Amino acid sequence: MDTNPMQAKTIDSLNIGLILLSLILAIKLPFELFLFSYAFLGPLHYLTEINWLKSKSFFARKQNGILILLLLTFLISIPILLKLPMLADFTGSFWPAEYSKTLTDQTNLMILTALLFAIGIIHFDKWGAILLFLAGSLAASMLILKFIPVSNVLVGLFIPTLIHIYVFTLLFMIFGTINHRTTPGILAILLLMLCPVIVFNLQIDTAAYPLSESTKANFSSSNLDGLNVQIANFFGQLENGHFNLISPVGIKIQIFLAFCYTYHYLNWFSKTSIIGWNKAISKPGFSLILVLWLASVGLYCYDYKTGLMALFFLSFLHVILEFPLNMMSIRGIYRKIAG
Repeated sequence: MDTNPMQAKTIDSLNIGLILLSLILAIKLPFELFLFSYAFLGPLHYLTEINWLKSKSFFARKQNGILILLLLTFLISIPILLKLPMLADFTGSFWPAEYSKTLTDQTNLMILTALLFAIGIIHFDKWGAILLFLAGSLAASMLILKFIPVSNVLVGLFIPTLIHIYVFTLLFMIFGTINHRTTPGILAILLLMLCPVIVFNLQIDTAAYPLSESTKANFSSSNLDGLNVQIANFFGQLENGHFNLISPVGIKIQIFLAFCYTYHYLNWFSKTSIIGWNKAISKPGFSLILVLWLASVGLYCYDYKTGLMALFFLSFLHVILEFPLNMMSIRGIYRKIAG
């Protein structure tokens, strides 16, 4: 969508404010903000972005390739969905736990295959070429994960989380600023890049972060601190092999996560006039999105863990379906830089 320079400048200025707002709130309420953003803003973001991607044919030259991404997402989601209380007893008789374990063990392979396969989707429209690229993506993923040990952590831990919500958001902003070249756009990019440094250098007083019983319960029951533990372990920040959520390191990690997720969602909603995702929603589509969003929020309010599992497919789907757009953004930035 074409955007005039003044409109782009206004949106870029707004994003500076949203970055500062997200950072301040994350520093003040890192645990509560994360729970709120993930439950209330997250589902609305998934639904509206998937609808917009659909209106853009998912930025794929051949729609059959998207079916493969859907299949991979479904396979990744099965082990989580089958843990839902209403499905666990029903499926136990014909779906042995070994099946779920097998799929879980191959999650990293499927994620990396989907990411590499997205490169083929944006370049090829011949079905034979797409299938050949899929086979090549699968083979390359197997080799990468086998011979580059750190790739397993990067793929399984960072691609669906920090790379998606922070790195790709940053790349979108860079691509937009390269096109529009506004001063607020450059400042927003620099500020976003500076945020990890700010968080890392915070002086944390753990006494200033008391957790309510409901917040503790949501984190523990949903295993939301699992990502924090893995991030701390990856950067060698465990204390004698243990992780304390309410420690200076634990709080800093949570501040950064709360900031990244909140700004990722707010950035999407701020781009309404830039990419026009709201215009891609029909009246029946708006009603459906509203009902699904309210139902999603209701699930989280009823039981956070249930909401997390029930929405897992939708949340992961929007990550996977965004891969072609991510690849196009990287290609666009390279082309602009290369002239």
